[in-house]
Amino acid sequence: MLERFRQFWTNVWAPLADFLLRRGVTPDQVTIVGTIGVSAGALWFFPRGQFLVGVLVITAFVFSDIMDGYMARKSGQSSKWGAFLDSTLDRVGDAAIFGGLVIYYAGGYSFKAPESDLGDARIYLYLSLACLVLGSITSYARARAESLGMTAKGGIAERSDRLVSILVMTGLGGLFGWAWMREITLWVLAVASLITVFQRLIMVHKQAVGEKL
Repeated sequence: MLERFRQFWTNVWAPLADFLLRRGVTPDQVTIVGTIGVSAGALWFFPRGQFLVGVLVITAFVFSDIMDGYMARKSGQSSKWGAFLDSTLDRVGDAAIFGGLVIYYAGGYSFKAPESDLGDARIYLYLSLACLVLGSITSYARARAESLGMTAKGGIAERSDRLVSILVMTGLGGLFGWAWMREITLWVLAVASLITVFQRLIMVHKQAVGEKL
């Protein structure tokens, strides 16, 4: 759903990407720095309950995922290695975001019980873990399908949908002090991610069965 806005953000960040290219910065370097920034923001601030600051830091780096692709195409540096690196490090950043929430609901680095507007914090630890795991399975399903010559793109909760949803609601929740915004989002994403896994399994099954006919 949110992929339709990708071109808009590409246009927004194109001037900075062009500037970096002129300075000799490579797309791979942008990918790596962006992943480090996202991971550091999530794993440093989220476990401490500093959600608004964490989201702002993550947002500052998350657009590297758009810039590196643009830079690779613009400079003619597109390669299988770059695509592999980008896809792999995307998973690292996503895992760090939900991993930061897992650590927070586990007690954070201070081991103090976190606040919860909607019940036992342990429930949201499990939901955060479910989002982390199911998000990885969703991505794996697509990658494995493509390696077999099939497609498994789509579903109600693609990567961009999950990422934007959790960051927006976590940031707003941190701004207003409303944990329920983050917690409702975890419920929704856990269910939507599970449905997406099954949707992609069905997509691949139909293609596999069709090949046999």
